[in-house]
Amino acid sequence: MEQREILAYYACRYNGDWKRIAKAEIRHEEPLITEIPTPYITICDAAYPDMLKQLRYPPFVLFYEGDITLMKKSCITVIGSRQVTPYGYQVTEQICRRLSRKYVLVSGLARGVDGIVHACAIENGGRTIGVIGSGLSVHYPYVNEPLYRTMRRDHLILSEYPYKTGVRKQHFPWRNRILAALSGKIIVTQAALKSGTMLTVNEALEMDREVWCVPHPFDDETGKGCGLLIQQGANLLYETEQLEEF
Repeated sequence: MEQREILAYYACRYNGDWKRIAKAEIRHEEPLITEIPTPYITICDAAYPDMLKQLRYPPFVLFYEGDITLMKKSCITVIGSRQVTPYGYQVTEQICRRLSRKYVLVSGLARGVDGIVHACAIENGGRTIGVIGSGLSVHYPYVNEPLYRTMRRDHLILSEYPYKTGVRKQHFPWRNRILAALSGKIIVTQAALKSGTMLTVNEALEMDREVWCVPHPFDDETGKGCGLLIQQGANLLYETEQLEEF
Protein backbone atom coordinates (compact mmCIF):
# COMPACT_ATOMS: atom_id res chain seq x y z
CA MET A 1 0.00 0.00 0.00
CA GLU A 2 1.35 3.42 -0.97
CA GLN A 3 2.00 6.07 1.66
CA ARG A 4 -0.84 8.25 0.34
CA GLU A 5 -3.28 5.33 0.77
CA ILE A 6 -2.00 4.72 4.30
CA LEU A 7 -2.60 8.37 5.22
CA ALA A 8 -6.11 8.23 3.76
CA TYR A 9 -6.80 5.12 5.82
CA TYR A 10 -5.59 6.85 8.99
CA ALA A 11 -7.75 9.87 8.19
CA CYS A 12 -10.83 7.67 7.87
CA ARG A 13 -10.01 5.57 10.91
CA TYR A 14 -9.44 8.59 13.14
CA ASN A 15 -12.13 10.79 11.62
CA GLY A 16 -9.69 13.42 10.37
CA ASP A 17 -8.16 14.04 13.81
CA TRP A 18 -4.72 15.51 13.00
CA LYS A 19 -2.99 14.46 16.24
CA ARG A 20 -4.24 10.87 16.09
CA ILE A 21 -3.20 10.59 12.45
CA ALA A 22 0.26 11.88 13.36
CA LYS A 23 0.58 9.32 16.18
CA ALA A 24 -0.53 6.51 13.87
CA GLU A 25 2.10 7.59 11.35
CA ILE A 26 4.83 7.63 14.02
CA ARG A 27 3.79 4.16 15.24
CA HIS A 28 3.56 2.84 11.66
CA GLU A 29 0.16 1.36 12.40
CA GLU A 30 -0.85 -1.42 10.07
CA PRO A 31 -3.64 -0.13 7.82
CA LEU A 32 -6.62 -2.23 6.89
CA ILE A 33 -8.05 -2.08 3.39
CA THR A 34 -10.90 0.38 3.34
CA GLU A 35 -12.92 1.99 0.57
CA ILE A 36 -12.55 5.78 0.27
CA PRO A 37 -15.82 7.10 -1.22
CA THR A 38 -14.41 10.42 -2.49
CA PRO A 39 -11.23 11.57 -4.25
CA TYR A 40 -8.48 12.85 -1.98
CA ILE A 41 -5.11 14.52 -2.06
CA THR A 42 -2.35 13.92 0.50
CA ILE A 43 0.75 15.72 1.66
CA CYS A 44 2.74 13.08 -0.26
CA ASP A 45 1.27 14.10 -3.62
CA ALA A 46 2.94 16.41 -6.11
CA ALA A 47 -0.37 18.24 -6.55
CA TYR A 48 -0.45 19.17 -2.85
CA PRO A 49 -0.07 22.98 -2.63
CA ASP A 50 3.18 24.34 -1.19
CA MET A 51 1.11 27.05 0.54
CA LEU A 52 -0.42 24.43 2.85
CA LYS A 53 3.00 23.05 3.77
CA GLN A 54 3.75 26.39 5.45
CA LEU A 55 1.24 25.57 8.19
CA ARG A 56 2.46 24.37 11.56
CA TYR A 57 -0.04 21.51 11.18
CA PRO A 58 -0.55 20.97 7.45
CA PRO A 59 -3.46 18.63 6.67
CA PHE A 60 -2.29 15.10 5.94
CA VAL A 61 -5.29 14.42 3.72
CA LEU A 62 -7.87 16.61 2.00
CA PHE A 63 -10.97 14.97 0.61
CA TYR A 64 -12.52 16.87 -2.25
CA GLU A 65 -15.26 17.22 -4.83
CA GLY A 66 -14.74 19.31 -7.96
CA ASP A 67 -11.69 20.70 -9.73
CA ILE A 68 -8.60 20.05 -7.59
CA THR A 69 -6.40 22.13 -9.92
CA LEU A 70 -8.00 25.30 -8.52
CA MET A 71 -5.73 25.00 -5.48
CA LYS A 72 -2.74 25.67 -7.73
CA LYS A 73 -4.18 28.89 -9.14
CA SER A 74 -3.90 32.41 -7.70
CA CYS A 75 -6.31 32.57 -4.79
CA ILE A 76 -7.58 35.23 -2.42
CA THR A 77 -9.45 34.34 0.77
CA VAL A 78 -12.43 36.51 1.67
CA ILE A 79 -14.06 35.92 5.05
CA GLY A 80 -16.35 37.56 7.57
CA SER A 81 -19.28 37.26 9.91
CA ARG A 82 -22.11 34.75 9.69
CA GLN A 83 -24.51 37.46 10.87
CA VAL A 84 -23.87 39.76 7.95
CA THR A 85 -25.31 43.27 7.94
CA PRO A 86 -26.57 45.10 4.83
CA TYR A 87 -23.31 47.08 4.82
CA GLY A 88 -21.27 43.88 5.11
CA TYR A 89 -23.27 42.32 2.28
CA GLN A 90 -22.74 45.33 0.04
CA VAL A 91 -18.98 45.61 0.50
CA THR A 92 -18.43 41.85 0.24
CA GLU A 93 -20.32 41.69 -3.03
CA GLN A 94 -18.55 44.76 -4.40
CA ILE A 95 -15.11 43.38 -3.56
CA CYS A 96 -15.82 39.89 -4.87
CA ARG A 97 -17.22 41.11 -8.17
CA ARG A 98 -13.92 42.84 -8.84
CA LEU A 99 -11.64 40.06 -7.57
CA SER A 100 -13.46 37.21 -9.32
CA ARG A 101 -12.13 38.49 -12.65
CA LYS A 102 -8.55 37.49 -11.77
CA TYR A 103 -8.58 35.22 -8.71
CA VAL A 104 -10.07 32.05 -7.34
CA LEU A 105 -12.05 33.17 -4.29
CA VAL A 106 -11.67 31.05 -1.16
CA SER A 107 -14.08 31.00 1.78
CA GLY A 108 -15.68 28.66 4.29
CA LEU A 109 -19.12 27.90 2.81
CA ALA A 110 -20.76 29.12 6.00
CA ARG A 111 -23.79 31.35 6.38
CA GLY A 112 -23.29 35.09 5.84
CA VAL A 113 -20.16 36.52 4.24
CA ASP A 114 -18.84 33.11 3.10
CA GLY A 115 -21.97 32.32 1.11
CA ILE A 116 -21.90 35.77 -0.50
CA VAL A 117 -18.27 35.22 -1.58
CA HIS A 118 -19.00 31.89 -3.30
CA ALA A 119 -22.23 33.07 -4.88
CA CYS A 120 -20.64 36.25 -6.22
CA ALA A 121 -17.74 34.34 -7.77
CA ILE A 122 -20.14 31.97 -9.51
CA GLU A 123 -22.51 34.69 -10.70
CA ASN A 124 -19.65 36.68 -12.20
CA GLY A 125 -18.10 33.77 -14.08
CA GLY A 126 -15.24 33.25 -11.63
CA ARG A 127 -14.06 30.19 -9.73
CA THR A 128 -14.30 29.48 -6.03
CA ILE A 129 -13.08 27.07 -3.33
CA GLY A 130 -15.02 26.20 -0.19
CA VAL A 131 -13.27 24.68 2.83
CA ILE A 132 -15.74 23.02 5.18
CA GLY A 133 -15.62 21.67 8.72
CA SER A 134 -17.64 18.49 8.15
CA GLY A 135 -17.60 15.58 5.74
CA LEU A 136 -18.46 16.20 2.11
CA SER A 137 -21.84 14.47 2.43
CA VAL A 138 -22.95 16.99 5.08
CA HIS A 139 -24.16 20.23 3.51
CA TYR A 140 -24.10 22.68 6.40
CA PRO A 141 -25.74 25.12 6.70
CA TYR A 142 -28.65 23.90 4.58
CA VAL A 143 -29.29 27.43 3.31
CA ASN A 144 -26.16 26.96 1.16
CA GLU A 145 -27.39 23.72 -0.41
CA PRO A 146 -27.58 25.30 -3.92
CA LEU A 147 -23.97 26.43 -3.55
CA TYR A 148 -22.87 22.93 -2.58
CA ARG A 149 -24.55 21.46 -5.65
CA THR A 150 -22.89 23.93 -8.00
CA MET A 151 -19.46 23.95 -6.37
CA ARG A 152 -19.06 20.19 -6.14
CA ARG A 153 -19.56 20.05 -9.91
CA ASP A 154 -17.86 23.14 -11.34
CA HIS A 155 -15.64 24.53 -8.57
CA LEU A 156 -14.03 22.88 -5.51
CA ILE A 157 -15.04 21.82 -2.01
CA LEU A 158 -12.34 20.64 0.41
CA SER A 159 -12.58 18.88 3.75
CA GLU A 160 -10.08 17.38 6.15
CA TYR A 161 -12.83 15.07 7.41
CA PRO A 162 -14.10 11.76 5.96
CA TYR A 163 -17.22 11.73 3.85
CA LYS A 164 -19.94 11.23 6.48
CA THR A 165 -18.39 13.21 9.36
CA GLY A 166 -21.06 15.33 11.01
CA VAL A 167 -20.97 18.95 12.14
CA ARG A 168 -18.80 19.41 15.22
CA LYS A 169 -18.08 22.76 16.79
CA GLN A 170 -14.35 22.16 17.27
CA HIS A 171 -13.81 21.43 13.58
CA PHE A 172 -14.47 24.97 12.42
CA PRO A 173 -11.64 26.83 14.21
CA TRP A 174 -9.28 24.06 13.04
CA ARG A 175 -10.63 24.38 9.48
CA ASN A 176 -9.76 28.08 9.53
CA ARG A 177 -6.02 27.45 9.25
CA ILE A 178 -6.59 25.99 5.77
CA LEU A 179 -8.56 29.08 4.74
CA ALA A 180 -5.63 31.21 5.87
CA ALA A 181 -2.99 29.10 4.13
CA LEU A 182 -4.48 28.74 0.66
CA SER A 183 -4.00 32.40 -0.26
CA GLY A 184 -1.32 35.06 -0.12
CA LYS A 185 -3.91 37.67 0.85
CA ILE A 186 -6.87 37.51 3.24
CA ILE A 187 -9.66 40.08 3.15
CA VAL A 188 -12.00 40.56 6.12
CA THR A 189 -15.19 42.38 5.17
CA GLN A 190 -16.99 42.18 8.53
CA ALA A 191 -15.98 40.81 11.92
CA ALA A 192 -17.01 41.27 15.53
CA LEU A 193 -14.35 41.18 18.24
CA LYS A 194 -15.12 37.56 19.11
CA SER A 195 -15.49 35.49 15.98
CA GLY A 196 -13.94 32.64 14.03
CA THR A 197 -12.79 35.22 11.51
CA MET A 198 -10.28 36.53 14.04
CA LEU A 199 -8.86 33.01 14.44
CA THR A 200 -8.34 32.77 10.70
CA VAL A 201 -6.49 36.08 10.71
CA ASN A 202 -4.21 34.89 13.51
CA GLU A 203 -3.27 31.87 11.39
CA ALA A 204 -2.66 34.14 8.40
CA LEU A 205 -0.35 36.41 10.38
CA GLU A 206 1.70 33.45 11.60
CA MET A 207 2.44 32.65 7.94
CA ASP A 208 3.16 36.27 7.07
CA ARG A 209 0.11 36.61 4.82
CA GLU A 210 -1.24 40.03 3.88
CA VAL A 211 -4.39 40.90 5.82
CA TRP A 212 -6.78 43.55 4.49
CA CYS A 213 -9.79 44.84 6.40
CA VAL A 214 -12.82 46.90 5.45
CA PRO A 215 -13.49 49.82 7.84
CA HIS A 216 -16.84 50.01 9.65
CA PRO A 217 -18.76 52.90 11.22
CA PHE A 218 -17.63 54.15 14.61
CA ASP A 219 -18.69 51.97 17.57
CA ASP A 220 -20.38 49.40 15.31
CA GLU A 221 -20.25 46.10 17.22
CA THR A 222 -20.52 44.03 14.03
CA GLY A 223 -17.33 45.59 12.64
CA LYS A 224 -15.17 46.16 15.71
CA GLY A 225 -13.01 43.16 14.81
CA CYS A 226 -12.03 44.87 11.57
CA GLY A 227 -11.25 48.08 13.46
CA LEU A 228 -9.04 46.23 15.93
CA LEU A 229 -7.14 44.47 13.17
CA ILE A 230 -6.53 47.76 11.38
CA GLN A 231 -5.29 49.28 14.64
CA GLN A 232 -2.91 46.33 15.02
CA GLY A 233 -1.44 46.84 11.55
CA ALA A 234 -3.76 45.19 9.01
CA ASN A 235 -4.03 46.95 5.68
CA LEU A 236 -6.99 49.30 5.28
CA LEU A 237 -9.21 48.46 2.29
CA TYR A 238 -11.29 51.58 1.73
CA GLU A 239 -12.03 51.63 -2.01
CA THR A 240 -12.39 49.12 -4.84
CA GLU A 241 -9.64 50.80 -6.88
CA GLN A 242 -7.11 49.34 -4.43
CA LEU A 243 -8.05 45.88 -5.66
CA GLU A 244 -6.50 46.66 -9.04
CA GLU A 245 -3.09 46.54 -7.35
CA PHE A 246 -3.62 43.06 -5.87
